[in-house]
Amino acid sequence: MTLMNSRRYLTFSALAFILTACGEVAQLPFAAGVGAKPQLPAPNPTLIPTINIAAPVGWPENATPTAAPGMAVNAFATGLDHPRWLYVLPNGDILVAETNAPPKPEDGIGIKGWVMKWVLDKVGAGGPSANRITLLRDTNGDGVAETRTAFIEGLNSPFGMALVGNDFYVANSDALVRFTYRQGQTRITQPGTKVLDLPGGPINHHWTKNILASADGKRLYVTVGSNSNVAENGMDEEIGRAAIWEVDPQRGSYRIFASGLRNPNGLTWEPESGTLWTVVNERDEIGSDLVPDYLTSVPDNSFYGWPYSYYGQHLDERVQPQRPDLIAKARVPDYALGTHTASLGLVFSNSSKWPAPFSNGVFIGQHGSWNREPRSGYKVIFLAFKDGKPVGDPIDVLTGFVSNNDEAFGRPVGVVLDKNAALLVADDVGNVIWRVTRAITNSIEPNQTK
Repeated sequence: MTLMNSRRYLTFSALAFILTACGEVAQLPFAAGVGAKPQLPAPNPTLIPTINIAAPVGWPENATPTAAPGMAVNAFATGLDHPRWLYVLPNGDILVAETNAPPKPEDGIGIKGWVMKWVLDKVGAGGPSANRITLLRDTNGDGVAETRTAFIEGLNSPFGMALVGNDFYVANSDALVRFTYRQGQTRITQPGTKVLDLPGGPINHHWTKNILASADGKRLYVTVGSNSNVAENGMDEEIGRAAIWEVDPQRGSYRIFASGLRNPNGLTWEPESGTLWTVVNERDEIGSDLVPDYLTSVPDNSFYGWPYSYYGQHLDERVQPQRPDLIAKARVPDYALGTHTASLGLVFSNSSKWPAPFSNGVFIGQHGSWNREPRSGYKVIFLAFKDGKPVGDPIDVLTGFVSNNDEAFGRPVGVVLDKNAALLVADDVGNVIWRVTRAITNSIEPNQTK
C-alpha cells in the first residue's frame, strides 16, 4: 500500500469509526430477519444513520472466496473495471457490464446527501463509469476466459442485458436501447436505437435498471428503483419508479407491471410455474433490525408498500401524507433475506449438475450492508425451492469477501449460470468474475487469506 493510499485508508477508518459510533446496534440475531415470517421490531431511527463499511482493498494475490463444502471456486476473469452484471449468450460467451453510477448532481445535497456520497466513494462505487459491456470467451473450456473484447462501448451506466432473436437490448441508466447482434459476434460498433426513455435525471438515486425477456420475447420486464430512501424528495420525483415495467419493445411503450418495490434488481422466471420473481432492497435508516430485504414472486398489478409501508402493511411514519388505501393492499413478500444485505443478483439453478439441495432453488448475490451493525451480506447464498416456493434456511455458497480486519476483498453482485451450469459471480470491488462448480474431489485446497 502506498503512502498516499495509507493516509486515505487511515482517514477513512477514522471517519468510519466516528460515524459508526453515532449509530445503533442490532438487538436481534441476524436470523430473526430471515424466512417467511421475519421478526419486525419497532423502528429505531437515529439522527445520523448507522454506517458500518468494510473498507475496499481488493483481493490479495492468489486469494479467492471460500466455497461451500463440495464446491470449488476459481477466477474466470480478472482485472475488470467495476463489473456489476452478467449475461450469457446462446453460444456460451459471457457479457459483463463494467459500469458505475452516472453523474447525479442533485443526489448529494445536505448532510445526509454528503454522507451517502462519502459512503459510495468508500465502497468503491464513486468513480467514473467505464460505460462498457465486455465479452469474455472461454475458448478451451477450462473455466477461465482466454479472450476479452470490448463488446459495446460508449454506453451510459449500462446494467441489464437481454437477447431476443437478433435484437440485443441494454438498459442504460436513462434509456432502453437496442442493437443488432449476430451469433458469435465479439464486437458491436453500430449505434443502438433507443426503444424508450427510462427514469433518470439529476438525482437518479437507484440508477441500475435490469431487463428480463418473456418466454416468447414479445415483452421485456425492466426494473426501476426509487429516487430516494422513502420519498423524501417528494412523490413527483418517483413517477414510474420503485416498479417493474412491462415493455412492448416493438411499440416502444410500457405499463407498470408491479409497484411499491423500493429497489428491485434481480429478475428471473421460476422454472416450474413460469412466475416472475425478484429480489428487492428495502429501506434504510430505521435501525439495524429493519427492514429485511426480500425475495418474492411478482403477480401482475401487485403492490408492495413502498414508500408508505414495509413488509406488507407496516406503516412507515416518516412518509407524509400517508395513503391508507394503498397500504391496505400492500402484498407481503414471500421470503425475507435479512436486513440490509443488499441482495441484487438472482438466478435459478434447476440443473442436475448441482448436487442436492442445490439442484432446485435460487442463487442470490448479496452485495453487503452499509447501514447495519454488525454487517450483513457480503456473500452468495442459495435458497432451495419446493413446489415453486422457497423452503428451509439459506445456505452459504461463497463467503470470505471480508477479512478478519474488516477489509472488503470483494463484493458480489450479479449471478448467472454458464452453458455448463457453473455459477458465475460478478465482484465489483475485487474486479473479478468468480466461477463456482461442483468439486471434482472431496478435497478442496484451503483459500489463501491476507
